[in-house]
Formats: sequence, structure tokens, C-alpha cells
Amino acid sequence: MTNISIFLSGRGSSFEAMSSAIDEGRLDANIVLVASNKENSVGLNIAERMGFKTAVFDRKAYQDGKLFADDMLKVLNEHETDFIILAGYLRKIPPRVLRAFHNRTTNIHPALLPDFGGKGMYGMNVHQAVIESGAVESGVTIHYVNEEYDEGEIIDQTRIPVLPGESPHELAARVLKVEHRFYSEVLQELFRKIKEQI
Repeated sequence: MTNISIFLSGRGSSFEAMSSAIDEGRLDANIVLVASNKENSVGLNIAERMGFKTAVFDRKAYQDGKLFADDMLKVLNEHETDFIILAGYLRKIPPRVLRAFHNRTTNIHPALLPDFGGKGMYGMNVHQAVIESGAVESGVTIHYVNEEYDEGEIIDQTRIPVLPGESPHELAARVLKVEHRFYSEVLQELFRKIKEQI
């Protein structure tokens, strides 16, 4: 069983989907922590109500970036975290944490990287950019996390067509449905391969 800490910033729909995948036996993992950069995030409140252990990692509360990374690592290790799973988390992870969890920190992006990624490319901004570009397809990318937004090694992608006349909101709704299923599928395969190598 792989111990995962899920990081989120917003409503936490990907976290809930992952929790359901675990309950249904589609993802062999154990959620040991749900963390957010915002104390009042909807997803964190949902996690608390569901009985999960939670933490807030607010960089603004620290004058010293080293202390922030120290505290984050301490909490992750206290919960025996094997993998950090970013699920709508909109802040950079400190480099020291990424080094400690090298190739054990993943993110989901609602488009086909390397296109439509980078700083500011999140949420509806991504889908707006896809529509405005005239692209005929979008999709979902799962990738490892490095020190730059959306530039980590791609683990897997899935494609979906952009429908004629579709709005960014309509595209976002279709992509989100794929995200919820695809992230758990990719993680399950990733965890299986890692176990085979041990």
C-alpha cells in the first residue's frame, strides 16, 4: 500500500475522486494527509469532515523559506508519506521537498503539455487558451513535478476532442470528468511498476 499526501488549493474534486477510487479498489493507496496552502479551502474542509488528517502549508506565514521547507518535510515524514500527489495545488513545492521526494511528486494538468502550461496556466485559463488557439484536441497530462511550473517529465497523457463551438466552460467540464478517472488509473500503474522494481 502506497501512502499518499494529497495537496489541493480549491474545491478538492480530484481528491474526492481519488478517495472514491481507493474505496472502490481501483487505486491501491492510503491517503495519510490532505494539505492545502489555504486554511479555508473547500477541499480541506471536506477532507476534515471525511475524517482525514489535514495540514495547512502557508508560505506567507514564514519569513524564512528554509523553515517553511523544514516544516513541510517534517509533517510529510510524520505521516509516513511515500508520494506527494498535487490535485489542483496552485503553489510551487520547495526545492528541498522536491529533492526529498524526487520522482515521488506528481501533478495533473488539464491540457496536453508542453502546450498550454506554465505560470498562470491553471483552471479556466487553460481551457480558454485551448479554445482561442483553435486546437482540435485537448486532454489531460500527468507529470512529475520539478522546480518549474508544468515542466516535469510526462508520465502519461490522454486526449479528448475539442467540439465545434464549444465554450471553455463546456470543455472544462468534459476534461474534469476525464481527470477524475485518469489520475487514479495512471497512479495505480505507476505504483504497480514501482513495487515490481523493489
